[in-house]
Amino acid sequence: MSGSLPSRVAIRAPNWLGDVVLSLPAVRDIRRAFPEARISVVARPSVAPLYEAVPEVDAVLETAGLRRETAILRAGFDLAILLTNSIGTAIHAGLAGIPERWGYATQGRGLLLTRSTPVPESVRGRSQVHYYRAMLAAMGLPTSDALDTSIAPPPAWKGAGRALLGPGRFFGIAPGAAKGSAKQWLPERFAAAADRLGVELGASVVLLGSPADRRAAAAVAQAMTSPSTDLSGKTDLRTFVGLIAGLLGLVANDSGAMHLGAALGIPTVGVFGPTNADETHPVGRRAGFLRGVAECSPCKYVTCPIDHRCMTSVTSASVVEVLLREVRS
Repeated sequence: MSGSLPSRVAIRAPNWLGDVVLSLPAVRDIRRAFPEARISVVARPSVAPLYEAVPEVDAVLETAGLRRETAILRAGFDLAILLTNSIGTAIHAGLAGIPERWGYATQGRGLLLTRSTPVPESVRGRSQVHYYRAMLAAMGLPTSDALDTSIAPPPAWKGAGRALLGPGRFFGIAPGAAKGSAKQWLPERFAAAADRLGVELGASVVLLGSPADRRAAAAVAQAMTSPSTDLSGKTDLRTFVGLIAGLLGLVANDSGAMHLGAALGIPTVGVFGPTNADETHPVGRRAGFLRGVAECSPCKYVTCPIDHRCMTSVTSASVVEVLLREVRS
């Protein structure tokens, strides 16, 4: 940019919940670089409410579709920083007439941006936190080494979550995952881990997830020997975050729920198989993960074409051990 710092900055958010959480250290870098700017996040409705729990953000603008996003961006922004990779988001920023547009030169969009960079090889095989930060560094912004993905849900969110749970002690099981069944650990393994953790923690089991996860949650509940409370598909994002914040711990697949648990600082264990745990593992001081062992992993397939051997290699006992370690840490 020319001499002066921007006064109005638009950050185009990633579209998936886990990506949003892993991009939060970059959002904090942007705030440190532009401490006096008004920072607005432009995000899809499915993830936008989460930014209400991020104090570095001044405003959250929901978008859907070409006209809506372009109209939102025509609000006098000096700078748009694209944490997305799509050419579409670069088109929106260009049509809105934002003078400075920064991001990765992915999908051939480099010519639409005023500053762009190819994705560096140095971020491959590292936490996605570094993916977003490397782009900022290439734009000339200072970045921190802090891996702060924390979120601070308002008291109302926590109250709504507690109202759903009722009195008592609870830990969570999130057996679903977006983008296909290959990422889902076996229901009977979740069930065995849940039964054991209920005894070890002296707590009840709550099953969590989106409406798309109801079938997975029902399968886990059916395989359990102890009772459970199934809240899958019964919360909006704000209540979902508040609910997770009140749990003693969480076991999940590689999913948005896993990343939320880590960001909220509760003991969290993620189970990985077809996806690359080096890049998308949970980031938090009380978060751990288990990686399935198979010669074909990580394949990143949506559906396993063979026998799901990566996920079947992860035992219930190992998951219980890791979560209890995080609980006691």
